[in-house]
Amino acid sequence: MSQQNYIPDDAPFTAEQRQWLNGLVSNFINDLTSGRGLNGQDSAPVVPVTILIGSQTGNSEALGKKLSKAMAKMNFKPVLVDLGSYEKEKLPTEQNVLIITSTYGDGEPPDNAADFHEWILSDAAPSLEGVNFSILSLGDTEYPDFCKCGIEFDERFEQLGATRIFPRVDCDVEFDDEFEAWKKGVLDALGASAALVVVEDESSEDGFNKKNPFPAPILKNVNLNTNGPRETHHIEFSLEGSGLKYEVGDALGVYPCNDEAIVDEILGNVNFKAKEEVPLPGGGESTLRDALIHSYDIRNINKTFIQKWQKRSGSPYLRALVESDDKAAYDDYCYGREVVDLITDHPADFSDAEEFVGSLKKLQPRLYSISSSPNAHPNEVHLTVGIVRYESKHRSRGGVCSTFLSDRANEANPGVFLHSNNAFRLPTDGDTPVIMVGPGTGIAPFRAFLEERKVAEAKGGNWLFFGNPHEADDFLYQDELTQMQSDGVLTKLSTAFSRDQKEKIYVQDRMLEAGAELWKWLNEANASFYVCGDASRMAKDVDAALHAIAQEHGGLSEEASAAFVKQLKKEKRYCRDVY
Repeated sequence: MSQQNYIPDDAPFTAEQRQWLNGLVSNFINDLTSGRGLNGQDSAPVVPVTILIGSQTGNSEALGKKLSKAMAKMNFKPVLVDLGSYEKEKLPTEQNVLIITSTYGDGEPPDNAADFHEWILSDAAPSLEGVNFSILSLGDTEYPDFCKCGIEFDERFEQLGATRIFPRVDCDVEFDDEFEAWKKGVLDALGASAALVVVEDESSEDGFNKKNPFPAPILKNVNLNTNGPRETHHIEFSLEGSGLKYEVGDALGVYPCNDEAIVDEILGNVNFKAKEEVPLPGGGESTLRDALIHSYDIRNINKTFIQKWQKRSGSPYLRALVESDDKAAYDDYCYGREVVDLITDHPADFSDAEEFVGSLKKLQPRLYSISSSPNAHPNEVHLTVGIVRYESKHRSRGGVCSTFLSDRANEANPGVFLHSNNAFRLPTDGDTPVIMVGPGTGIAPFRAFLEERKVAEAKGGNWLFFGNPHEADDFLYQDELTQMQSDGVLTKLSTAFSRDQKEKIYVQDRMLEAGAELWKWLNEANASFYVCGDASRMAKDVDAALHAIAQEHGGLSEEASAAFVKQLKKEKRYCRDVY
């Protein structure tokens, strides 16, 4: 049999050298494909690993896929499983379990992990002796219950007798470095055979993404509220030439800029020059003023930041606050204050501008639910943004990104990137009815859903619950929704304008009023149920209303109604995009 040529004939080798190299490469390939390692040695046995994902917005899922892909190229057999569909009875028999989970709301597990979380913390949880595990927990230090879900998983696995092979890693909103460190630690602990194959990071740096955002021109930027104090902007961005593709249900990340007036006030109260060069969070340098406008968070302060600031400040008040270590006192002080308040009220002594910016966190992008269908608006992406403005501590303040988009972004071409959210997708079968609950800016993804269903000529019914304070001023997309009703796209529209009558009425009240029909949609027509908006109050009230409807109109007990709702989630018929 003639030897296969791996070395090109025009390579700079003699015929004898090419023959020898072809033989070397052929032997190498034969060893690998026959299950033997380098130098003809037997390869290490394949190690089974189960990777469990708890994800609300897609970050944990993306990291899980990245880890699984890397492990599959080594001496591992990874199985990636959504916690919502994981068969819990398998857990005691697993050899190696890795959990990547986020925390959202008031320290709650993500929706797809809620059932597993309840079970593993209950008395019904089995012994996990013989199970190896490690946890990667995603969170945000701006919230008090930072990484609570991952912490609880970690502690409970240990209580149940599992062996922690690598310490839990808690990640803030910038998690790439922490993920890589955790991945390396886990792979080493599991005996990764690095000699078998060199695993490269194949996450593409080509094109536009979070690390390389697309400068998107703004095509339209209008306030949807007609009168009154509320502002909700409909903003259309051009994606022409970006190559970016999205699906309805996804989010758009937007990089904001800080208000120059606030930056200039900060610079007027520190002993550093605006043009002094300082390092940037992602590398490189710029002037102090540009860095404060584009790269550093000058709004959010929390316990950790105050502790750092107090060490450089002679403020007796801050010293007493830090020494008391009173959570309520910290929360009370931080609420409605930002970095400029600390600078003016409690000056700190920094040696230079570099040390000053070293105390600040990186300015983070904001994620907004996309309110357009790419099939209805090619090369465009739309957002529905509630503009945050308020008075606090004798200052006029506002949301960093929302006021940037409303006041300063039209000529700026904001940097944007797409964020996939596979947990919030329309049913693949267009005949499936959908029920959408989206008060306020929670209507955003449902405008996109309705546009997509119209373009696709989906036959399933569409029922929208929408609410806001006043019909006259706050009926977002009223003309569009009315037209969709006329066109037969929007089957039912139930509105709740809470301040238009003596008794406040909310979307959950409208659900209860229409409970009999809503139950038929869910139980007989197998409708999918979606919620978007506030996690702390609205989403909980809507969930309670759903349970109540199952009990009253389905004749289910409290326990059976809870099981019914859990099954909806397991079948991905109950999906939430809450914040």
